[in-house]
Amino acid sequence: MSYPSNYSACEHSVRFLVGIFLILLFGCGQYSTSAANISRKDILDSLFDGYDAWISPSFDKTSLRYSGRPVIDIIQLYILSIDSIRDTNMDYAMSFYFRQRWIDERLRYNESYGIDVIELDTKIMERIWVPDVYFVNEKQATMHDVTVPNKMMYLYPNGLVLYSARISGVFSCMMNLQKYPLDRQICSLRLESYAHSAKNLVVRWKTPAVEFSPTLQLPQFEIEKNHPSICDTLYMGINYSCIFLDIHLRRNHGYYITQIYVPSALVVVLSWVNFWLTVDAVPARISLGLLTVLTTTTQSTSFFSNLQKVSYIKALDVWLAMCMLFVFAALLEFAYVNVTYRVTNRRKSIQDLPMFIHKNGDARFDSIFSKDETEEKSNKIPHQTQNQHCGNKRTGVLGSLYSKEREKARNIDRISRIAFPVTFLVFNIVYWCVYFLWEPTHEPKTS
Repeated sequence: MSYPSNYSACEHSVRFLVGIFLILLFGCGQYSTSAANISRKDILDSLFDGYDAWISPSFDKTSLRYSGRPVIDIIQLYILSIDSIRDTNMDYAMSFYFRQRWIDERLRYNESYGIDVIELDTKIMERIWVPDVYFVNEKQATMHDVTVPNKMMYLYPNGLVLYSARISGVFSCMMNLQKYPLDRQICSLRLESYAHSAKNLVVRWKTPAVEFSPTLQLPQFEIEKNHPSICDTLYMGINYSCIFLDIHLRRNHGYYITQIYVPSALVVVLSWVNFWLTVDAVPARISLGLLTVLTTTTQSTSFFSNLQKVSYIKALDVWLAMCMLFVFAALLEFAYVNVTYRVTNRRKSIQDLPMFIHKNGDARFDSIFSKDETEEKSNKIPHQTQNQHCGNKRTGVLGSLYSKEREKARNIDRISRIAFPVTFLVFNIVYWCVYFLWEPTHEPKTS
């Protein structure tokens, strides 16, 4: 008796389940058809409905209260070129892609729409909230807009916003020039949020923080490494998120060796030619000495005009100062030798003058002596012969003294031929060893 009723209940259940299955199947089909027919414009219209670009994602859009979760802005740089690093202004010019990514919960959309990413046009980007990150050490910068603004923005289903812009700018770089031009420099790039505190916006580096273009080349430097770091800062009692990037640069020495060190060293060597010229070649030695001094002075002036004025001594200062000292010392050596030689020569000339007058006077008076005076003159011959003998003896002593003083002047030149090159060689050994091995431990302040 109970069997027919149980059978009827089972039949009713089966029909109910089949009906639910058909409803679900039909509904999913309609939903799939509508999702396939939705356009990007429809998605953007739904996203921008009630979206305010002036409200940070860290605030609730209805109550405008802080949600307790700061926006994490992940930053990466793709460096296209480093055009110039100027020692005079202590700055560098750089062109790069500035890439940012963050999550904006208000820009979520359903993945079932079949759209993996939405690429926004530059005209609509202004309707999206963007982190207010700025470059602290920027002197002058521009965003490229030829032929259109060089910006891009992608939206992902999970609310991820990918933003990139091409920027070229000049950034300050406080350099330590104690080892210039054999130095290494660290140029930094510092980024902070200008208006949002760390509780609303946190800026951090992506891994890797920097990518370099394969065509990147620097004329005077080589990039050794880069070091990204965090530098959260406290302003007026408010904590702001901050990151910075240190780019380690090593200066190439080839230009400075060929344009500064070798020419100045050759001028020093040229000043040594004075030591091989005779003591009597006064015009030649004066001209050569003055030429080397003026050349070294001109070189120093031209080199220092392209450098920042600093209050400490640079490696180039030491080199040019020593080159000036060597060429000036060579000029002083000639002055000393010349004075020694001329004083001795003048003394000999003065002491020989009475003998010269006496000798010439006898010859002149002999022509006018009369015959009557011949006998009287002949009586004076023994006395004159004795005076002439004394004069010849005195002349021999003075000639010997003159020869010794002349030889003394020549010996000074002979000693200088060895002393100057050896001293310059020792200076070079000490100079290059010190400035290649020594590294400054502190950064002096520029004037």
